[in-house]
Formats: sequence, structure tokens, C-alpha cells
Amino acid sequence: MTTGPWAPGRPAGLVSSWDVSIGVDGPGTRLVVFISGCPLRCVYCQNPETWEIRNGRTMTVADVLAELAKYERFIRVAGGGFTVSGGEPLVQAEFVGPLLHAVKERDVHTALDTSGYLGSSASDELLEDVDLVLLDIKSWEPATYRRVTGGDIAPTLRFARRLAGLGKPVWIRYVVVPGWTDEVANVDGVAQFAGTLGNVERVDVLPFHQMGLEKYQELGIDYPIADVRPPSAALIDRVQEQFRSRGLSVY
Repeated sequence: MTTGPWAPGRPAGLVSSWDVSIGVDGPGTRLVVFISGCPLRCVYCQNPETWEIRNGRTMTVADVLAELAKYERFIRVAGGGFTVSGGEPLVQAEFVGPLLHAVKERDVHTALDTSGYLGSSASDELLEDVDLVLLDIKSWEPATYRRVTGGDIAPTLRFARRLAGLGKPVWIRYVVVPGWTDEVANVDGVAQFAGTLGNVERVDVLPFHQMGLEKYQELGIDYPIADVRPPSAALIDRVQEQFRSRGLSVY
């Protein structure tokens, strides 16, 4: 029987999709559930179909656990776990909290993939059931962050400091988009901040790509960076070195 603050099987949430990934959404092979809804509109978003909550499929905690059960044996052998992503999973914190708790009761490693923009919605109880936070810090300079996401950087930084205070392991993700997020001072601001936290296990420097373009076309949504080319190997090397110079492990 489920214990703690969460009710078994409920409440229901709206889920966009789920997938199995290897080494991308946390350690090992993982079942990744993509929660519907996101307050940001990142110019390079790969999952625009997750922006609106109403586009999701209604599922209960029990429904998601049934899906996890199909892969659980393989996940355990492969040293993996369960990742809740989006969209922005903390849009539906009232669903994600019980879901993570139920997964932890199965002794499965859990990861929360978030921008941190709604970090204040993550209760202490929810975070107790998170083994790893995949934190997307999309830029440092406030004007650049707003240009890239439409939002404010401050909530993400507050959430990052809170995670550091809790000693919660964090992997930071940084997407390199030429002409948008690659400015030296912007990158160095994120790197310097990350280097002060003390709980950052690694930084994933991710090159922008155009794999999401077809989704925008199918949905009839304007893609603001359709003409941007992926970053060069030299640019990725430079950004990685900026993070390494702050004593961080970079991948």
C-alpha cells in the first residue's frame, strides 16, 4: 500500500507520451514520461506538442506504473530508472508528486527533468522522491533568457540554490544555439554559477539541431530558428571548456 502524503492511484494527470531512452535522460536505460503543459516557449523546443495541457492523454498513477512494469526488469538490469519530463512536469506537480512517490516505492531510480521555472511548485515531499534533477539552465543574462524562452531566469536560479541546499544531485543541461545562447559571457555566467553550487555532478552541453522542425510544420506553429544551423565542433569545444574551467565534469 502506498504510504506518505500521496493517495494511491490518484490523482490523474495529462501525459503527452512516453519513451525508453539510453543515457540521455539520466543514468542507464530509462522509461521517460512526458507531462503535458509548459509555461515557457523556448525557441529550440523539440516537443511543441507538449505545450498545451489539454493535448495530453489522461492517466492515473496506476496507469503509468502499469507502463513502467513492462520495462522494469530490463531497466533494473541496465542500471536505469524512471524520468518525468515534459513539457514542464511541475505544471502538474499535484500529479507528478504522487507518481514519483509510487515509483520510489518500487525502489526504482527517479529523475526530474525541469527548467526550474516552476521550482516553487515542487514541495519538499516531492523532492524527497527525486534521486536526480536534470536542470535546464537555458541562459544566464536575463535579456537573453527572455529572448530564448519568453520567461525570467530568476526562478530557475532560486530553485538551483534550493537543490544545492538540500544536497540533491543535479545534472545541468545547456543547449548551444548559434546566435542565441553561445555568447561567451552568457555561457560563462551559467558556468560560474554552476561551479558554486557544490551538487552539480555533470554538465551536458547539447548542440542544437533541427530534428523538431517537422513537428512545427505539422502543428502549423512558426519555428523562429528554422534558418539556424547546428553549432560547429569548435563552438561546442569552446563551451565545454568554459564549464570545465569552473571545475565541472562535462559531457
